[in-house]
Amino acid sequence: MSWLDIGHIDDIPLRGARIVKTAVGCVAVFRTDETEVFATTDRCPHKGGPLSEGIVHGRKVTCPLHNWVFSLETGEAQGADDGQIDTYDTRVVDGRILLDAKQIKAQVAA
Repeated sequence: MSWLDIGHIDDIPLRGARIVKTAVGCVAVFRTDETEVFATTDRCPHKGGPLSEGIVHGRKVTCPLHNWVFSLETGEAQGADDGQIDTYDTRVVDGRILLDAKQIKAQVAA
């Protein structure tokens, strides 16, 4: 994998999110605990709501527009809602958040 350094984990508040602009559009990076982050597309498939402005709870995010809930691990909508968001591999090394750049480049080429 090719990793892109997108910032320090302390740049994202606990149970909060930040946006990273990429070739595939905005990617939301969520911090779920002291050393855990997840990255997904920032747009809800239902009405395009900004997931980075949603409520982070456990390893899930709730869309701020219509309360759809998505797993940050799989991207799948939870409950009765049908839907899926893209997820991107991340890791934290020495406090730095790394995003899988190869995965994003592959999506752009598709």
